[in-house]
Amino acid sequence: MESLSDISLVTQVAVFRNRRAFDQLVRRYQSPVRKFLLGLTHGNEALSDDLAQDTFLKAYEHITQFRCMSSFKTWLFRIAYRVFYDYKRRAALAPPSAPEGTAVGHTLDTIAVSSGSVEGTAADIHRALAILKDEERACITLQMVDGYQMDEIAQMLSMPVNTVKSHLRRGKEKLTVYLKQNGYDGKR
Repeated sequence: MESLSDISLVTQVAVFRNRRAFDQLVRRYQSPVRKFLLGLTHGNEALSDDLAQDTFLKAYEHITQFRCMSSFKTWLFRIAYRVFYDYKRRAALAPPSAPEGTAVGHTLDTIAVSSGSVEGTAADIHRALAILKDEERACITLQMVDGYQMDEIAQMLSMPVNTVKSHLRRGKEKLTVYLKQNGYDGKR
C-alpha cells in the first residue's frame, strides 16, 4: 500500500482529529525535527527531545491553521524554530541556575579540542555552533546539515532570502575562524 501524502494525512487530522494519521506524520518527521533542534541546542539531546515533543503538540493543536502555502514539513520546521525561540526567550527571563554541564556555559578558550575521533569531532562542531547567534545557527544547520535550499530556509524561519544569505555568510565566517583557531586547518 502506498503511503498517504502529507496533505491527505493533515486533512484527516484537521477534519476528523484522526490520531493515527497524526502518528504517521510524527513518524515521518520526528527524526528531521529532532536533528534540526539538536543543532540549535548545541547537541543537548534531552532538550532537543523536549522541544520536538512541544513542536508536535503545537502542530497537532494548530493543524487547522495549516493552509498549504508551503509543504507540511516547512510548516512544521517553522513551528520547531518558534518553539526553540520561545524556549530561549523564557530561559533568558528565568533566574540564573547552576550550569547543566554542557559546553555552552564555558568560555570558548577553556574548551579543549578533542582528538580526531568521530565523537570528538561531533562535539567540536557543536561547540563551534555554540558561538553563533541563534539565527545563524538555524540557517547553517538547515543548509549545511539538512541540505535545504535558501528559499526553503527562508520559509521555515519566516525570513527574507537575503537575510538568510547574510546569516549564512556571517555564520560560516565565524565557524571558519573558530575551527582554524582550534586546530582544524581544512585539510581533514
